[in-house]
Amino acid sequence: MTTRRRRTIGALLAAAVLALTTLPTTAASAAENYVPISGAGSSWSSVAIQQWAVNVQQYGMKVRYASTGSSDGRNQFKAGTVDFAVSEIPYGIKDGGVTDDPPTVGYGYMPVVAGGTSFMYNLSSGGKQITNLRLSGPVLAGVFTGKITSWDDPAIKADNPGLELPKRPVVPVVRSDGSGSTAQFTTWLSKKYPSEWDAYCKQAGRPLPCGVTSNYPTVPGKGFIAQPNSQGVSGYVAQKANVGTITYVEYSYALKTGYPVAKVLNKAGYYVEPTASNVAVGLLGAKINEDKNSSAYLTQVLDGVYDNADARTYPLSSYSYMVIPTTTDASLTPAKGKTLAAFDYYFLCEGQQQAEVLGYSPLPINLVQAGLEQVRRIPGAVAKDVDIRKCNNPTFSADGTNTLAAKAPQPPACDKLGAEQCTVGTGGAKATETPRQTQGGSSKGGGATGTSGSGEGATATSGGSFSGASGSGGEALSGGGSGGPGGTGVAANAVGNGSPVQCDADSGVCQNVAALPVSVDALHGWSSRQTLMLVAVAALLALVLLPPFIGVLVSRRRVRK
Repeated sequence: MTTRRRRTIGALLAAAVLALTTLPTTAASAAENYVPISGAGSSWSSVAIQQWAVNVQQYGMKVRYASTGSSDGRNQFKAGTVDFAVSEIPYGIKDGGVTDDPPTVGYGYMPVVAGGTSFMYNLSSGGKQITNLRLSGPVLAGVFTGKITSWDDPAIKADNPGLELPKRPVVPVVRSDGSGSTAQFTTWLSKKYPSEWDAYCKQAGRPLPCGVTSNYPTVPGKGFIAQPNSQGVSGYVAQKANVGTITYVEYSYALKTGYPVAKVLNKAGYYVEPTASNVAVGLLGAKINEDKNSSAYLTQVLDGVYDNADARTYPLSSYSYMVIPTTTDASLTPAKGKTLAAFDYYFLCEGQQQAEVLGYSPLPINLVQAGLEQVRRIPGAVAKDVDIRKCNNPTFSADGTNTLAAKAPQPPACDKLGAEQCTVGTGGAKATETPRQTQGGSSKGGGATGTSGSGEGATATSGGSFSGASGSGGEALSGGGSGGPGGTGVAANAVGNGSPVQCDADSGVCQNVAALPVSVDALHGWSSRQTLMLVAVAALLALVLLPPFIGVLVSRRRVRK
């Protein structure tokens, strides 16, 4: 082989090596073609949002979310310090005589996830934890307006004929910050028990009628405890020493901390838990603003949920919303809009598959379709034609009905008003039964655990996989966004055994969360572009290596001859 040929082959080999070394870099850069974005707001929704933010890291997206409360999230979005907000209530609501004015920039609402506002509690009797408490609407109103102050109150006893209730003070734990959870709960109080609510607000010095408020009023001497964020109220109740406490919080937090929630009496006369199925049934009674020209497009009116006559209804069911930008300004650029849109496409489709295991209820098909249309309004969005049939959302069906609601099991007979209550635990304490008390004071177990009625193929009870799931190896990360007052912004991380682990900064509880496999758009992984590059490199190698190989074979044959 001549010196010239060696130099030529060497140059070609160097080119081939260079092509091979740049191939992974090109593929990686294609997968990471997103700029980071930040959001703030609802702690009610934060368990789902933070889990989804972990899931999309594999596609190169960095989404930071600060769980600062709905009011702070809306204010930060209005001020331009975050790229999106999440809230349970829209702009424009009058609270304590002050109207929450909307942003001056373009914005819209997008449904995120559904769920139930639950009543998580810490109660024991005779040294044994009570996990099957039942509460009616008037009792809840009495507890959270300071009228009912002891757990052995006759009204609570009437709801719980099978329990030996302790003579212990009731300690309501409410939100100290502006909260969508508070707004949802006080909307229910103002609609269902207006006289009791107004009387309490008057004691707190609020103008009447009190109506909906994001900031829960407290009255000195009533014994209420105020804590920031959902993490704060649930973490306070979950402390073993705080027996007698009760709070309103999203169901997922009870699952996380391992504490029970009260079954709430519905219009049909059954005490029900806020499982994914019961929330889906309840929300069949919601009215959605479908006027695309309205500033409140896609927001909800829940009066029909409160009075839904279906026996499976959880009456305090609702949706949360993402506030999205529809125009660019100093903070939102088209590059950020591209990332936000990609994140929205993810959680509207694949992300809803995880809603139930996270303690929520998946969005129905009409809201997913409306959400997908809203994504296109985000500046910089790379619009997709999503085949909604491939979303694998458990609520979807061929005829448009809500499958999760249709297959929801009927409540058991022991959850009927007046019946001896079921002994099975609720929320994060499902595995802990509370035996019924007989008239003589002795306990009696064996409560009905099965469900009656038709429910073939019903989805498993929400959160069942969380029982006792205090995950190992959890790593807490600091929150993202422009964390407002009291915000925790805790993110999750994939550590330990490889599955995502989420740790709560306030309660210290860590858990493994099942991450479901999802289909990925080729743009964010190995695409046809990378395939063509690989073919080109293979052809280049063949061009470099085959001629000298053939030359060697020919030379050897000549020598033999």
